[in-house]
Amino acid sequence: MRIWRRPSGAQGGEKLRRLQAVTDAGLSGLQIDEVFAELLDRTRELLAVDTATILLVDEAGKDLVATAACGLEEEVRAGVRIPIGEGFAGRVAAQARPVTIDHVDHDTVINQILIDKQLKAMAGVPMFAPDRVVGVLHVGSLTPREFTEEDLELLRVVADRASLAAQSRLSQLDRSAALALQRSLLPTRPPAVDGLDVAARYIPGARVGVGGDWYDLFPLPSGHVGVVIGDVVGNGLRAAVVMGRFRSALRAYALETNDPADVLTRLDRKIQVFEPEAMATALYAVIDPSHNTMTVSVAGHLPPVLIEAAGSACTLDPPVDLPLGVHPDASRRATTLQLPPGSTLLLYTDGLIERRDRSLPDGIRALLNNTIPGDAEALCSRITARLILDEGPTDDVAVLAIHHIGTAGCQQQSAASPATALDPEQLRQAV
Repeated sequence: MRIWRRPSGAQGGEKLRRLQAVTDAGLSGLQIDEVFAELLDRTRELLAVDTATILLVDEAGKDLVATAACGLEEEVRAGVRIPIGEGFAGRVAAQARPVTIDHVDHDTVINQILIDKQLKAMAGVPMFAPDRVVGVLHVGSLTPREFTEEDLELLRVVADRASLAAQSRLSQLDRSAALALQRSLLPTRPPAVDGLDVAARYIPGARVGVGGDWYDLFPLPSGHVGVVIGDVVGNGLRAAVVMGRFRSALRAYALETNDPADVLTRLDRKIQVFEPEAMATALYAVIDPSHNTMTVSVAGHLPPVLIEAAGSACTLDPPVDLPLGVHPDASRRATTLQLPPGSTLLLYTDGLIERRDRSLPDGIRALLNNTIPGDAEALCSRITARLILDEGPTDDVAVLAIHHIGTAGCQQQSAASPATALDPEQLRQAV
């Protein structure tokens, strides 16, 4: 925000009053849309103009969208979009500096509404976030006038306040939409499967909010059960939307084959073509109809944990391949592991164990030390309470626990796919 130095004399007092009128603390108690409306109404009065409008940059960063207006409400109702770089508002955004015009026609604007309104003069200033232009504030007069540097200074102050409100508004909308999407895709109670006791958790991060973590469990027509844990790089609505597409695509590919490596290969191919900027880690397992074995393919994800019926816990070490979206020709492998009756499979994302003050190996050791056998819901409750503690996770967290109901003793892991104690070097390779 520009630093305002108070001018001397009566002019300075009047200017200060005008600035206070658009920045007073009373605005902080209003809702975002109310802040926009109040700022525009006060600006129109103080500058003695006929119109005041806020346009915000859209998600793609290509257009300005009319968001709030006073005197030009039809712009908002019509959903006016102005390409950045074109027309009056588009020039303000592209040049990132104030622009004034003393005649409004097809040579100076592209928005027909401004011409139909018969505006004679306009002034606009950019709205800034710390690293970019996020919108434009402009005013218009139905009578000829010349906007002064003091007028533009007032508009800059209003634009700074509106920018803060806009960023807060976008953040709230983004978080609300992302959380709604997560809740629709990640039900708190996974579908019931005979012979399996299943529980799950999704917890938004304290700092980043909702992200791209997901879990899934679904019965397949063959009698197998598909199980997924994944983490899309990024956070917010964009990551949640990408996660939803990955989840749907993986389910579709899972209907075509029981080979998890083939499923992840197809998903990776889809990402390379249609989501070239996306990346994710994932683990996909197919549990056989008897529930005694599972075939697993891992794309850069953290190792699953097996909790035996007697209570001992260990990490499993299926081979770890590249994350999804990294290389178009990445090879994928599948390994068959034992899932003995009475044991519990625990899948999780890094938000559960990763902290600034501890390494991933230490985080997994903490996880292993806080597991309990048996009931999946009790396991999820215990590890989230013990590992996340009072401060909440820094990143979002997904957890999926699958308890193989049965009383038989734990069997040994097969030689080709043993259950092992934590190996820090393997963990570094996995992530």
